[in-house]
Amino acid sequence: MKKIMLSAVLAGSLISSVAAASISFKDAAGDYTRKNPDQSTILSYSNVVLSAKKSVVNISTTRTITSDFSVMNPFNDPFFEEFFGFKFKNPHGEQQKQKSSALGSGVIISNDGYIVTNNHVVEGSDEIVVSMLDSQKEYKAKIVGLDPKTDLAIIKIEANGLEAISFGDSSKLLEGDVVFAIGNPFGVGGSVSSGIISGLNKDNIGLNQYEDFIQTDASINPGNSGGALVDSRGALVGINSAILSRSGGNNGIGFAIPSNMVKEIASKLIKDGKITRGYIGVSIGNLTADIKEAYTNQKGALIMGVGEDSPAAKAGLKRGDLITKVDGKEIENANALKNLIGSFEPNSEVAVEYERGGKINKVKIRLANMDAPSEQSTNSSSINGLEISNLSNEIMRKYKLPANTKGVLVTDVKENSSASKLGFAKGDLIVQINERSVENIDAVKDEIAKSKKQNRKVIVWLVRGGMTMAIVLK
Repeated sequence: MKKIMLSAVLAGSLISSVAAASISFKDAAGDYTRKNPDQSTILSYSNVVLSAKKSVVNISTTRTITSDFSVMNPFNDPFFEEFFGFKFKNPHGEQQKQKSSALGSGVIISNDGYIVTNNHVVEGSDEIVVSMLDSQKEYKAKIVGLDPKTDLAIIKIEANGLEAISFGDSSKLLEGDVVFAIGNPFGVGGSVSSGIISGLNKDNIGLNQYEDFIQTDASINPGNSGGALVDSRGALVGINSAILSRSGGNNGIGFAIPSNMVKEIASKLIKDGKITRGYIGVSIGNLTADIKEAYTNQKGALIMGVGEDSPAAKAGLKRGDLITKVDGKEIENANALKNLIGSFEPNSEVAVEYERGGKINKVKIRLANMDAPSEQSTNSSSINGLEISNLSNEIMRKYKLPANTKGVLVTDVKENSSASKLGFAKGDLIVQINERSVENIDAVKDEIAKSKKQNRKVIVWLVRGGMTMAIVLK
């Protein structure tokens, strides 16, 4: 009994001590008024919505697919077929060629018929049919250019006098701005949903290689892909692209590609039919709280690795350098550097500022073609018969990899090759070479070459079927 009473006394003492603390609350202003519309007024964005809808179109696509017997997808949108489909293999192992139809949306950007939409809406289509939201008239469309790395595409219909959308400046958006998503969700026809901008500059979502998403709670559903996200003036601020969802329905987290990126990509696709991007040959990361203590600058892109014979290597950049500016533009983080360098044409010369040892250095770098490294995916790693690939959006979809996957994928292993004898298999995910984590082909090649120069054994760490394993190169 005494022990219990003593405990109670101690507890009471502790409670008394805590209760002695005080807090001063910050109160909102007490003087305010509510404004209500009078009974003769209805608050409405009708004029804005009706004007913007004239520039949004339905897109219907048909494609031939060769696959095992499968259950029909409940969501008639190619993006959601990929991520939320239910596919059951034919027990007899037979493959069939089938016609698959899908619906999406697009936005008219010129009076003579250029339309922007998502790459995943039209890629691989045998036929593309476009119709206006307020009309049954149909147009056959042709693909002008595709850019899977941003999930944007340009198609063209033969028509004149169309209502082109007005572009807003997405760099001026603020969280809390009112927006409307316009498109053809679930194939029900032209629909409008409202919400606000709930986030900006979202990257590392794992959907595209180049990401700078606008996040919104305006309902974006299957079929809205490629449609317009407009502000309260009706100006285009984004192209609706994807949602985060477990069921396939809207959960209030949708993503749109910002209008400034759309303008840049659309202009290049209309001019050249393709996108070519500059490349400096580094793997990069963001500054963590601990690493910031070692640098004077608290923003920038930290170089984690430099590819052998890359433009960065030729310019003298090294692992640990912190890139702070490119052509006078401040670099906030790794994603900002990736997007900026990718906006330059190959063979462009850019001025790069970086911090090393507490000092700011300047160097000029002539950019290579970003697509060139992916062509050198075999043998240059000194592993005969091993084909590897960087994790692009297309690769991650094809191999059903989670959005946060990092590493280099083995796409093929030649029979009776050194790679085959060592035990590599197609679908292996290379995540580390010796002590270094790797996220691109250049890092793999660089670490293998460095280890061989040092006469070290090369240990390749990989993930196969959810299991981590190691292969020692001989």
